[in-house]
Amino acid sequence: MGLDTLEQSLYEGLLGIPLIDAHTHLVGGQMCARGLHDILLYHMAVSDLYAAGCPSGRRLTEFPGSPSREEAHQRIVEALPFLPRVRNTSTSWGVRMILSDLFDWQIPLTEANWPLLDSTIRERSGDPAWGRQVMQRAGIQRFVTEYVRRGTGQDDALLQYSLEWGFFTRTQWGEYDTALYELERCWGRQPEPPTPIGAGRRPPTDRTIHSVEDVLAAVEHYVSALPADSILSVATHISTDLDLEPVTEEQMARALARRGMAGPEERNVYASFVNEGFLRALERHYGNRIVVQFSFGAEPLPFETGSRLSQRAIRQLAEMVSRHPGLHFQCFLASRHANQSLCTLCRELPNLSVAGYWWHNFFPSVIRQVIEERLDMLPLNRQVGFFSDAYCVEWAYAKASIVRRQLAAVLAKQVAQGQYTFDDALTIAQEVLFMAPQQLLGVVPASGTA
Repeated sequence: MGLDTLEQSLYEGLLGIPLIDAHTHLVGGQMCARGLHDILLYHMAVSDLYAAGCPSGRRLTEFPGSPSREEAHQRIVEALPFLPRVRNTSTSWGVRMILSDLFDWQIPLTEANWPLLDSTIRERSGDPAWGRQVMQRAGIQRFVTEYVRRGTGQDDALLQYSLEWGFFTRTQWGEYDTALYELERCWGRQPEPPTPIGAGRRPPTDRTIHSVEDVLAAVEHYVSALPADSILSVATHISTDLDLEPVTEEQMARALARRGMAGPEERNVYASFVNEGFLRALERHYGNRIVVQFSFGAEPLPFETGSRLSQRAIRQLAEMVSRHPGLHFQCFLASRHANQSLCTLCRELPNLSVAGYWWHNFFPSVIRQVIEERLDMLPLNRQVGFFSDAYCVEWAYAKASIVRRQLAAVLAKQVAQGQYTFDDALTIAQEVLFMAPQQLLGVVPASGTA
């Protein structure tokens, strides 16, 4: 069997393996694209267009609000002249896949015809059965999404939940006290949406941290406010710009006194102290029942992020994971070159695993490299093979198709060189795509499919 034929046969076999989508931003009760903007202007597509010369690089208005029809239509019209310049990108491939496969749209978008497609997508979004149909066509059996996007729980049969709330170890452009602000905005409150990247002017908080005792009280409130019975994980980001080293209360007190003139040194102290306090409290209260998921390797730029990751940050990550053996950590990596390093950490740290291909790693050539390295280096129960990071179910469909094709290409090489048999390859795929999310995250598959 030739390599191309083998790859196609494996791809067809992969279509019969159910997926679990381990990280999304789907909204309960509104999982579908609300209009053409949700497909054409997915935030990674906006980056493509901005790079091609489109004037707007900022994301459209997001949850808990949504773009007005006026905003959505203005941004679509603005993007149209730049679509030919980005037709080569894999994100544009995803757009075409969605429009062709799901909406039977085969022709280029123009100023004359886009309103018809937008109207069709808006009409479909109002059909309660449409999201399930797309999910079935994607072969996705369960999604994990943000807890605050749960709505009234009307899609609990399809969704399970992760909490994104306080981002204590993420840096923001031009800020040095982000960890304190993130803790302050959560102190005394119940879970709310996270602060967006590049949010601009910060809203005032109900409470202000003045002392180490305040920090400890705020951390304890944060952990006690977690909806532990409703979530599988907490999700955050770890910035490569931070030095996350153990910090004493005395060091924290001195840094708090300098908050008004804080710089990188104080930023490191704030983030380190708050993060360690949070992890200790989480470990004490819940152990590994709540997984700590974190993204790694994408740092703020004015609108989105760039892929950066230092070896120092990788070393500090290993030390952090080893300090908390009672917790399980799972990494979403956006740095191609760091994948091998993360695999070596997973080999020696029993409480660390890796999942999928996040942001700047979600490109076919990178996906193939990451898959191949992980299959060569890690046991099957230490790697989750897919998450879409999608904001609508249509994008989950496209990303599932892209990942299946890259996995088929990698497996075909392994079979051709005698590393796996054909049947082994499909069994291995089922382990990372379907079984590992159940074992590592506690995702419950639909009845009768485990």
